[in-house]
Amino acid sequence: MFDILIQGVDHFFEWSVFLSITFGCAAGLLVGVLPGLGPLMGIILMLPVAYHLPPVAGMGLLIAIYIGGSCGGAISAILLRIPGTPLAAATLLDGYPMAKSGRAAQAIGLAITASAIGGMIGGLILVFFAPLLAELALNFGPPEYFALAITGLISIAVVSAESTIRGLMSGCLGFLLATVGTDQLSMAERFTFGSSELLGGIHVVALVVGLFAISEALFQIRGGHLNKSPEVDTVKLSPEALLAALKHKVNLVRSSLIGTFFGTLPGAGGIISAFTSYAIARSVAKNRDEFGKGAEGGVVATEASNNACCGGALIPTFALAVPGDASCAVLMSALMLLGLQPGPQLFALNGDVVGGVFLSYLFSNVALLILGVLMVPLFVSVLKVKKSILVPIIVMLSILGTYALQSSMFDLWVMLAFGFIGYMMRLAKFPLAPIVIGFILGPIAEGNFRRSLLISQDGYSIFFERPIGTTILAINAVVIVASVLYAAYKSQGQRKVISESC
Repeated sequence: MFDILIQGVDHFFEWSVFLSITFGCAAGLLVGVLPGLGPLMGIILMLPVAYHLPPVAGMGLLIAIYIGGSCGGAISAILLRIPGTPLAAATLLDGYPMAKSGRAAQAIGLAITASAIGGMIGGLILVFFAPLLAELALNFGPPEYFALAITGLISIAVVSAESTIRGLMSGCLGFLLATVGTDQLSMAERFTFGSSELLGGIHVVALVVGLFAISEALFQIRGGHLNKSPEVDTVKLSPEALLAALKHKVNLVRSSLIGTFFGTLPGAGGIISAFTSYAIARSVAKNRDEFGKGAEGGVVATEASNNACCGGALIPTFALAVPGDASCAVLMSALMLLGLQPGPQLFALNGDVVGGVFLSYLFSNVALLILGVLMVPLFVSVLKVKKSILVPIIVMLSILGTYALQSSMFDLWVMLAFGFIGYMMRLAKFPLAPIVIGFILGPIAEGNFRRSLLISQDGYSIFFERPIGTTILAINAVVIVASVLYAAYKSQGQRKVISESC
């Protein structure tokens, strides 16, 4: 693979490539910030432009949008409690509390730095291990995907540590909502109540924007803080603040590896990797009680994982012609439009162009760091706006972003309904993140569980006969037992302290 990079140097060092990457990162940050758009929409909009560029410049433009958009969703999650993309739902758990406490610049700096480093690690793995990891991903069948879904579901207990029961109830609600629509296997209608709009299920963006953005707007109105604006750290990021993410070296590397691994599995998605990385980071942290209240480690874990997942998702896209996610499906189409055929022969027939594209991916993460840092003062200034102005803007962006999905008024009603549901659940102290986890993992867990039973003719032994799936399930069991033992130990310690103080 190193030879391919050498071959791609001539294609990479062109002004058109650098300009395309710079514009792509800026555009990606923008579409990532706006709820409902995200990197997929940005890539689709720029596809005609990329078609008229040289192959490396065109792919560099689209990949930069992919990377910038994946990071941009964290900015609105941190500042406004609106996940710009579903991937950022995990980031707001600690990012938004940091912003509320006047550390918005630090939170964004952590997110951008962690995203750039995670993306770079994912890119290096893409460059040097693409064929190997792609072959590993081919060994994943329904039992393995079911085991991975269980891994993600374990994070429900972690992100709802203050009330595990409420968190599990929220997760079950997410599972129930995921069943709405047409059944994956039998094609039977479930919970559609005769509505044709529900045949395709509930759109995840309408759900996420409603739960987090609209509920936050209702919360601000109820609190009577519309004429106030929070105190915000307006100081530009210092070198120390930018390097703060490097204090979490183990967290960075671990989360990046997790993100890359999940990215190589087509359809697994960055949401699973983000919440899994968050759960692991919290479980091993010394300050685990600070998670969910503004812990730096939470932001670092989720953002490093999110952008590393981009590199992982490109591995099967390039090596196997199997897109890792929806954005990669469009990127694969762009490759073919530019005269390149994804698959095992891509590296042999067009190694020089592939090398240039890989170098563009690596440089896009550098551009993300530079552009993101330069734009931090602009991002932070959002919080200086009075809530009486900011809340209507939040609602307007939510409406525009949700309507842009399918030009459907029904999606708007769904968004508003979940805004009210999210508002009522927050009043009742129910966590909202588990709903998203259950909603995303519901179809993955259910579909692969049923496919596994079809393969084994209703034999449950299939989950314990395949080494990869068995290993994942065993790790899950160890994590659950360890968590229970730790909770019991912590509870016993607290009782001991109380008895001694009496």
